[in-house]
Amino acid sequence: MFGRLIHYGFDAFLLSAFLAGVKRSTGLTPALSRVPDKDIRHILQSYLEIGEYAFDFAVVIFGRSQFFERRR
Repeated sequence: MFGRLIHYGFDAFLLSAFLAGVKRSTGLTPALSRVPDKDIRHILQSYLEIGEYAFDFAVVIFGRSQFFERRR
């Protein structure tokens, strides 16, 4: 049971980072203004901010690695 909870948590973390990548590359983001409950909207906003942090962290780590290069 505990392993399944960790697995779902990690999946949610990856989904949040994926949504942050979509936001950075396309500008598309979930329409949180359409969520009627203010508390749930705040939780979702915090969830998406975790993905932004994870995405930024990954970019820094990959940017320092010799195995990745920037192409523009």
